[in-house]
Amino acid sequence: MPDITSFSLFVLSVFLLSVTPGPDMAYVIGQSMANGRRAGLLSATGVALGSVTHALASTLGLTALVAASPLLFTLVKYLGAGYLIYLGSRMLLSTLRHTVNTAPDSDKIRRGTPARELLLKGYITTLTNPKVLLFFISFFPQFVTPNGSHHSQAFLILGLTYAWVAFMVDICCALLGGAAGGALAGSPRIQKVLDRIVGTTFIALGVRLALTRR
Repeated sequence: MPDITSFSLFVLSVFLLSVTPGPDMAYVIGQSMANGRRAGLLSATGVALGSVTHALASTLGLTALVAASPLLFTLVKYLGAGYLIYLGSRMLLSTLRHTVNTAPDSDKIRRGTPARELLLKGYITTLTNPKVLLFFISFFPQFVTPNGSHHSQAFLILGLTYAWVAFMVDICCALLGGAAGGALAGSPRIQKVLDRIVGTTFIALGVRLALTRR
């Protein structure tokens, strides 16, 4: 591959990073358990589109520009943190307004979640995650030949590989989360507890993200 070294090690490293719990994984699993397998798969697709955007931005040098600017980096960081806290707060508030439904009604609600909304939330969650941005800046250059003549192509290939590996991991999380959520869907009380756990997790991740340093 042009200007790429140790590609197998890169794939392994990306896989290990992808299975490490973070905002993207929490979002996919949370949506799967709360809204069903379809919601999890759509959320994983939105997250993957966010990763592809990061890959394109890295290829064009925009990622380095954001990372080098304290103002832009801080803006992205707080947007991401605020968005996660917003999602978590909505989930917690929904449990306070929750009314007991029969299982068939709950299934209709889960299946009726707008696909565009699920995709957009996953996309924004990844796009505003400064840790992904920093990963592209600090990690990718280690696998690109310093004096090569195809740096842009190399960064694009590595970025798309990252997006694909992370997408496969998120798909597995969505399937597992959907299965777990489906098994517990018959108990509104347990579902409410799960929603509160996921909502609290989102808020905690948002706070941790806000404290991220470059």
